[in-house]
Amino acid sequence: MKTTITLLQIIVALGLLNVWLLRFNSTTAYRGGQARSMPEEFAAYGLPGWFTWFVGALKLSGALCLIAGIWFQPVVLPAAFGIGTLMVGALAMHLKIGDPVKKSVPALFMLTFCVIICSALIV
Repeated sequence: MKTTITLLQIIVALGLLNVWLLRFNSTTAYRGGQARSMPEEFAAYGLPGWFTWFVGALKLSGALCLIAGIWFQPVVLPAAFGIGTLMVGALAMHLKIGDPVKKSVPALFMLTFCVIICSALIV
């Protein structure tokens, strides 16, 4: 089970690092509305520009904590819980603007993985 949780930590962390560092200004099939970048996506949700940077800092911090958690486990539960909470927000934003379900799939998978991580650590 520990190996599975570690693998999920890595998947979530690398997924977030990919989206927020490598694809920040790229068009993807999962961007909200017709957005072509992360700032455009947050604007499509009706959120202020500063919120993009705030959420990005939280997600990147969480991702780094999940990686650090491979060696220092106490940071994993708060990181997974925080990322999971942010994924609930992401799903709500997709619903808010009427995106097709396909655009919510990455956030749903990340949320599911975070729930599994949290569940394994709480038990």
